[in-house]
Amino acid sequence: MTDALGWRRKFGVIAPSTNTIVEPDFYRMTVPGVTAHFSRIHIHDQNMAGNEGMERLLDQIREEIGSACERVMTCEPDYMVMGMSAETFWGGVEGNRQFVKQIHDLTGLKVATGAEACERALNLYGARKLGVVTPYQPVGDENVVRFFSEIGFDVVAIEGLKCPTAVSIAHVTESTLREALIEVNSPDVDAIVQCGTNLSMVGLADEAERWLGKPVIAINAATWWMALRDNGVEDKVYGAGRLLREH
Repeated sequence: MTDALGWRRKFGVIAPSTNTIVEPDFYRMTVPGVTAHFSRIHIHDQNMAGNEGMERLLDQIREEIGSACERVMTCEPDYMVMGMSAETFWGGVEGNRQFVKQIHDLTGLKVATGAEACERALNLYGARKLGVVTPYQPVGDENVVRFFSEIGFDVVAIEGLKCPTAVSIAHVTESTLREALIEVNSPDVDAIVQCGTNLSMVGLADEAERWLGKPVIAINAATWWMALRDNGVEDKVYGAGRLLREH
């Protein structure tokens, strides 16, 4: 039987329990016949101050992700979407490959990750020199730079906001994000990438592309774009950046 609302595709989405941005972002970018069904990875210690705090947060994700996948599979999704990004950059290209394999082994499904979605988008635009904005601690920024460097991109500038807790990422204001975009932008930068699915960036990225005159890739928009296009859904979405509007 075909699902009454998800008659085109049902996406199983995994996100940290502390994340309050990625779920409404995905809902605002939805198209008819495609539904997103969230499973929360329990974060019992949301402190991510310093490199040690961020490492502890990722350890919790690794411990809990199997259970989150098991729960969401009970709704019989067609495809998996990762509503978190740090773990998809961790360990560079090989780390992302192992992460994708882990999710496939757990679910038997293909998966959209933020890291691969950004790679596809940047290749589509022909960008090579990047400015990057993250909510991460320095160790997180190091892994982001490693991933992009290993696939042939040059991170010219990176602004890590060093958010002290997982929940506080969602408290970052638009004005702070605007300042961060300006900080990492320069004539040498071909495109700007925003990492961290709990940063509210989709609407601002859409606007910033107009006043910066270059691609500004919000990771939630890129991940959703990858999920839709991987499943043959070509609908245009407006207000979320050029990727979903034009490609």
